[in-house]
Amino acid sequence: MGAVVIFALRAVLAVAFAGSVFVEIVMVPLLWADLGAAPPGARLTFVVIVVLGIVCLQVCGVCIWQLLTMVRRGSVFTPRAFRYVDVVIGAILCAAVLVFAVAVLLAPGEVAPGVVALLCGAALVVGGVALVVFVLRMLLAQAVEREAEARRLRSELSEVI
Repeated sequence: MGAVVIFALRAVLAVAFAGSVFVEIVMVPLLWADLGAAPPGARLTFVVIVVLGIVCLQVCGVCIWQLLTMVRRGSVFTPRAFRYVDVVIGAILCAAVLVFAVAVLLAPGEVAPGVVALLCGAALVVGGVALVVFVLRMLLAQAVEREAEARRLRSELSEVI
């Protein structure tokens, strides 16, 4: 991966992270105020779900930043990369559960059933993204195995020569 691509992706991650912090600091209190008429339990639950969803995005961003650092150093095909990918998968699964929780929270209210169904579909799609990342993790595992095998074969070849 080229240095320009890594820089561009890091710039996008930095802007997204700054935006998410802005949303947490400015927009979430405004959301809390807008939900003043809602029952206290539902109000708190909805705001907590929103904050946790933002945290899931932030966790993914930090892990991707770390993976980019490993790419830049040429060390991404090592077992260390798995922990970052596993955390990303967990954060995406958590986000899927949170989207479904919003659907459950809105279901008994005055929200149209179609909106609830759309949110359930969105939760399913987000869960599908976690599965895609899991498949990519399996590909990374194969690449790590190939790298270790190539390293071993190079070592044996240098002993022979």
